[in-house]
Amino acid sequence: MPRIQNPPSNNIAEFQRLLKHSDRVLALCGAGLSAASGLPTFRGAGGLWRNHESTSLATPEAFEKDPALVWLFYSWRRHLALKAKPNAGHYALAELAKHNKNFMCLTQNVDGLSPRAGHSPDMLRMLHGNLFDVKCFDEKCGYIEPNNLRDPLCPALAPASEDYPSDKVMPLLDPKQPTPKIKVEDLPQCPSCKSSGKTSLLRPGVVWFGEALPDGMLDEVDAWVAKDRGIDVMLVIGTSAAVYPAAGYTEEARAKGARIAVINPDRSAKAGLGCRDFFFEADAAEILPQLFESVIGKLEIPDEAE
Repeated sequence: MPRIQNPPSNNIAEFQRLLKHSDRVLALCGAGLSAASGLPTFRGAGGLWRNHESTSLATPEAFEKDPALVWLFYSWRRHLALKAKPNAGHYALAELAKHNKNFMCLTQNVDGLSPRAGHSPDMLRMLHGNLFDVKCFDEKCGYIEPNNLRDPLCPALAPASEDYPSDKVMPLLDPKQPTPKIKVEDLPQCPSCKSSGKTSLLRPGVVWFGEALPDGMLDEVDAWVAKDRGIDVMLVIGTSAAVYPAAGYTEEARAKGARIAVINPDRSAKAGLGCRDFFFEADAAEILPQLFESVIGKLEIPDEAE
């Protein structure tokens, strides 16, 4: 008879005791962490943008084919992220970083909400880049402008930064309406290339499909994971952890002795977990402050964030 594996635990008190006595903690965060801040996850139902699969716009090839369309998509996402506020999940992770100096958080999110929640940059790695960084599309140029918060980024992209009442559909999001006609020369241009007599577009500073992660980032993460000491807890928050290299960190942490704790409202995310692990079927913003309470105490969110 096949052996029946016991399910993962959902005992909050048990997890709190584990975390309180844990030294090295690794977290992997995905779009579900920012869902409570009102940002779309682009996964499953609702993962379309103007009838385009959102992932089909996140490639260098898509940008070469139609840079205006891609810039409108990312300008709209920049606008949403600027209007959003970090939620209790972001603040709880930032507090955990303050209380545990051996904590490392890897986020696949590009929305910038974790830094805005005060998460120490020394203990946070934005694996897929940042919406608010802009860089030259020509890799040989190397120009990059970090944390550009202009909204809109240029006049031609203003249709992506408009606000409408909740009972009205934003024209940009209505696939029945044509996208604004934007000339390539009116899109953000690289100032470095322009000064040397060349022409090249700026692009979002995110990692697109088919591209490598930022130089040195994987080496830093791998070095942290490979330290002689084991890993006590691996948190997987709001992500299916299906895309590499992030997907491999769970098994690496397990090999270092970690107990895996998955926080996800999607019940299917507990697949592969065993009796040593934890699964909390909940939104990260609701449950992380409670899960971390034995280490961070009662979470207090700054007044300006509420």
